[in-house]
Amino acid sequence: MRAIWKGAVSFGLVSIAVKLYSATEEKDIRFHQVHRTDGGRIKYQRTCSIDGEVVSYDDIAKGYDIGGGEMVILTDEDFAELPLTTSRAIDVLQFVPAEQIDPLLFAKAYYLEPEGQAAKPYVLLRDALTEADRVAIVKIAIRQREQLATLRVHDDVLVLNTMLWPDEVRTPDFGFLDDDIETRPAELAMASSLIDSMAGSFKPDEFTDNYRAALQEVIDAKVEGREVVAPEEAEEAPAAAVDLMAALKASVERAKKARGESGPSAPAAPAKKAPAKKTAAKTAAKKAAPAKKATKKAS
Repeated sequence: MRAIWKGAVSFGLVSIAVKLYSATEEKDIRFHQVHRTDGGRIKYQRTCSIDGEVVSYDDIAKGYDIGGGEMVILTDEDFAELPLTTSRAIDVLQFVPAEQIDPLLFAKAYYLEPEGQAAKPYVLLRDALTEADRVAIVKIAIRQREQLATLRVHDDVLVLNTMLWPDEVRTPDFGFLDDDIETRPAELAMASSLIDSMAGSFKPDEFTDNYRAALQEVIDAKVEGREVVAPEEAEEAPAAAVDLMAALKASVERAKKARGESGPSAPAAPAKKAPAKKTAAKTAAKKAAPAKKATKKAS
């Protein structure tokens, strides 16, 4: 791995020199735009929308559109004067319980490695975080942008998770939230039964990107000149459930079958329907009763 940032964690009066590494990497298969007939790469030129001239990198600046066709142009000097006091420091602001942070705020993860003689204070902070069962709220500037982040421990390594600012999280504005929608106890019981039947322990290694694997197989086949075998068709998405209880019950049965379990599903679902069936049966029995007596007398 290659360090993308160097600086120090400021922990009270303690300074811990660290290197920052990307903790994750995307495994998407990437493509280039090419000429269909000969495979030549497609290249684009940067041109000015006003005079149509090709512009070199040295003549490209950053512009902020203020509307009405007007643009404010910022120079490198403008950015250099901005108050990024944390440009080479990770300032610890406070320590909070991890459950207080909504995962929606998390953006990207980085590993921190101690640099030089910083191993001991690094381990001290790591062990203190573990002992306190808390995460550190910090500020850091990466690529000319100040970001809020957390410091936590993962596999005995300090991990920095950059976070979105609160005003970067959208508020959901959906019509159904204003509707008075109630769920019946039987439906909730069956849904809970479905959750129980599909419960398990999360093991990331058990999940794979089937699409990427199939796409790689197609690419490998083309490279080797083999025939491309069509992958197995995926199951079609189920249609919208008309009878919610029936769909939940069928889902529970399918989940149990997939886990090799047998036996009836939760009794909550049929409990509501049973009285209606018994009443109908009793009514039919009463109507049939005189006929049965008449048959006995006749015999």
